[in-house]
Amino acid sequence: MEDLDSIDMALLDQLQADSSLTNQMLAAKVHISPPTCLRRVKRLRDAGLIAREVALLDPDKLAPVLGHGLQAVVEITLERQGDEELQAFEARVVGDDAVQQCYRVSPGPDFVLIVHTRDMPGYLQLAQRLFTSDANVRNVKAFFSVKRAKFEPRIAMPRPAR
Repeated sequence: MEDLDSIDMALLDQLQADSSLTNQMLAAKVHISPPTCLRRVKRLRDAGLIAREVALLDPDKLAPVLGHGLQAVVEITLERQGDEELQAFEARVVGDDAVQQCYRVSPGPDFVLIVHTRDMPGYLQLAQRLFTSDANVRNVKAFFSVKRAKFEPRIAMPRPAR
C-alpha cells in the first residue's frame, strides 16, 4: 500500500496508542468524519497494515497472581545454517508459548529470542525442550532481565511537517 497519506499515518499512530477507541473518538482525534474514519480503517485492515489488535498486560499488576516471572533474551547459534535447518528450528521455537518474540539475525548468533517463563525451573524446562534436545544447537547464551526500562511495541510514524 504505497498511497498512505498523513491521515492514514495519524490513524495508525492513534490505533497503536489505543486500539479501543470508538470510531467517533478516533475520527475526532485525527480530525475527519466518522464515516471517513471507518472506511479508512477498514482499508488499512484489508491491506494488512493492521495485523491484529491485542491487549497489553501489565506484568507488575499480574505479579500477585502469576508471580513476576523470568524474562530472558536468548541468543542461539546453530551448528548448520542451511535453509531447512533454520526453518525447522524457527518453526519449533515460534510454536512454543514461552517464546514471545523470535528474530533471525545476522551477523552473530542465528536467532535472538525473547522468552518469558514463570521461574528458573520453567526456563530450564524451556531450555531442555527447545535447545538441549536439538543436536543442531551449537551455542545458547541467555541474558536474564532484572528490570524492564521500556517496552513499546509501537512503530514510530512520521510526523507531519509544520
